[in-house]
Amino acid sequence: MTEPRTATTAAPTARANAPTPRVRRSGAARRRLRTAVAAAGFLAPSLLLLLGFWIGPMLGTAWVSLQDWNLIGVPTFVGLDNYTELLGDAEFHAALGHTLAYLAGYLPLVLVCGLAVALLLDAKLPAMTLYRATFFLPVISSWVAVSLLWKWLLNPADGLVNRILGALGVPGPGWWTDPDWAMPSVVLASVWKDVGFVAVILLAGLQAIPRDLLEAAALDGAGWWRKLRSITLPMISPSLFFVTVISLINGFQVFDQVWVMTEGGPGGASSVVVEQIVNNAFSYGRVGYASAMSIVLFAVILLVTLAQLRLQRRWVHYE
Repeated sequence: MTEPRTATTAAPTARANAPTPRVRRSGAARRRLRTAVAAAGFLAPSLLLLLGFWIGPMLGTAWVSLQDWNLIGVPTFVGLDNYTELLGDAEFHAALGHTLAYLAGYLPLVLVCGLAVALLLDAKLPAMTLYRATFFLPVISSWVAVSLLWKWLLNPADGLVNRILGALGVPGPGWWTDPDWAMPSVVLASVWKDVGFVAVILLAGLQAIPRDLLEAAALDGAGWWRKLRSITLPMISPSLFFVTVISLINGFQVFDQVWVMTEGGPGGASSVVVEQIVNNAFSYGRVGYASAMSIVLFAVILLVTLAQLRLQRRWVHYE
């Protein structure tokens, strides 16, 4: 008589049919590969655009910076000669100094004014949508149009700003015709155009602050300044960090308003790095030298951005 199969006799068979660790690992690897292939397929259009319009030109600029080329003839390899010449180029050093001076005036103003506008737009006032559209309108306007507008407003002879100052009994400066006022003129135009962008980003951060937190602080006797310093600014610090990084990157690349309003003058008082790059590439036919300037500017922006990323730990709060 045949004895019934027990659990103990069936167990070895079940264990024998179970997948081995190697089989499980190979199955997981295939799933990861399929996921990676699918992700690459979805990302391919963006990656191709990134390679074609960003990474490719950057590598091409680095190669051209090692050449002596005028855009027409055959490039001649000169190694690091362009970079060596930059070390002793007084005009480039002056342009870099003017760019830093522009940033020193532009960045604090655009952040403070942007925060003030954001606080205003966060208030519950009638026709707030109209106010928000009005402040954002300069952001979507052409830089050429904005620069021409401010060039007229700051015209020393018959500009609106000097007329108002004259009516108040204050002598108006020479603005973009005066070496001492040329860069402040560019800063004013830049802040006016960009303050709406900064305000919109900071407004999003303000609206994410829990209202009950502010109400609890008010019940505890905290005034407007105390709430701003202890609650509002720490909680919108990620937004402040974002607009600071973006504004610095854009500030290092300032060009349009300088080219339209002052053309780098008077006497080179408002010459900036990008203006020097354009002049060397298209006016002087020194494309290799202009490319070397571009690489140096890229390195400066990269170092400043990395420093900001490291310093954010001290003042940016994500919780």
